[in-house]
Amino acid sequence: MALLRLDTRPLVSELRAELAVLLAGLADDDWARPTACPGWSVHAVAAHLLGVEVGNVSVRRDGWKLGPARGDDLDAWLNAFNQQWVDAARRISPALLIELINVAGLRFEEHLATLDLDATGGQVEWATGSDPAPVWLDVAREYMERYVHQHQIRRATQRPPLGAVFTGPVLTTAAHALPRALDQVNRPAGTLVTFTAEGEGGATWHVVRTTAGWTLDPAQPARSAACQARTTVDGALKLYTRDATAPPLTWQGDQELAQALAGAKAVLG
Repeated sequence: MALLRLDTRPLVSELRAELAVLLAGLADDDWARPTACPGWSVHAVAAHLLGVEVGNVSVRRDGWKLGPARGDDLDAWLNAFNQQWVDAARRISPALLIELINVAGLRFEEHLATLDLDATGGQVEWATGSDPAPVWLDVAREYMERYVHQHQIRRATQRPPLGAVFTGPVLTTAAHALPRALDQVNRPAGTLVTFTAEGEGGATWHVVRTTAGWTLDPAQPARSAACQARTTVDGALKLYTRDATAPPLTWQGDQELAQALAGAKAVLG
C-alpha cells in the first residue's frame, strides 16, 4: 500500500500553542457549551485532550500499558475508559486544565523528538488494518486527534477555524482510510477513484486499484476516474470522524464506489 509520508511533529507543538490561546480566551459559559462529541461539553473535550497527552506520555515514553482484557471489545472498552477520565476531570478548573495540558503536551513533544519516523511502529487500524504502520503515520494520527478535538471546541464556541497549514496534514493523514473504505468493492486493476475536499486546506486524493488491492497514488494519473467524489473540508472532517451531521458526498460516475467512500473512517469505532 502506498503511503503519503508526513512529519507532523513540528505541528504538534504549534497546535498546542493554538489550543492554549483558544482555551485561555474562553468565557466562563463557553466551557459548558455542547460539542459534536455526544454528551461532552467544551470542558469535557479539553479534559479528554489532557487525557490524550497524559496517556501518550505514560504509554509511549514510560511503557505503562493499560488496555482491554482478552476478548473485550476494544471500542467499548476505549469509550468507557475515556468517559471515566472525563467524569473524574470535572473537578479540574479550566485554568488548571490549561496548565496541565501544556505540561503533559510538552513531555509528549520531547518524546516525539526522539523517534525514528521511518521505523516500524504499531497498528493504525483504519489505515493499515492488522499490518504495522510506520512511526510517522502513528504520530500523524496523534496530531489528527488533537486537531479534530480543537476543531470541535472552536465550532462549539464560534471561534475561527484553524488554517490550511494545520488542516491540510490532517486531511492527508485521514486520506489513508480511503483505500480501506474501498476494500469490499472489486474493480479491474487500473481503476481510478478521486476524493476531493474543497476549501482551505483541502485537496484531491487519488486511489488506484492494483492487483494487490486499492492504494493511494501520490501522482495525478492522466486517465479519467471511474468515480469522482467531492465534499467540503468540513464535510470531510465530519465524514472521517463519523460525525452524524456529515453532509452526503456529491459524486460522478460509479455509484458503488461513491457509496463505499462515504463509509470511510479515520477513527476507532
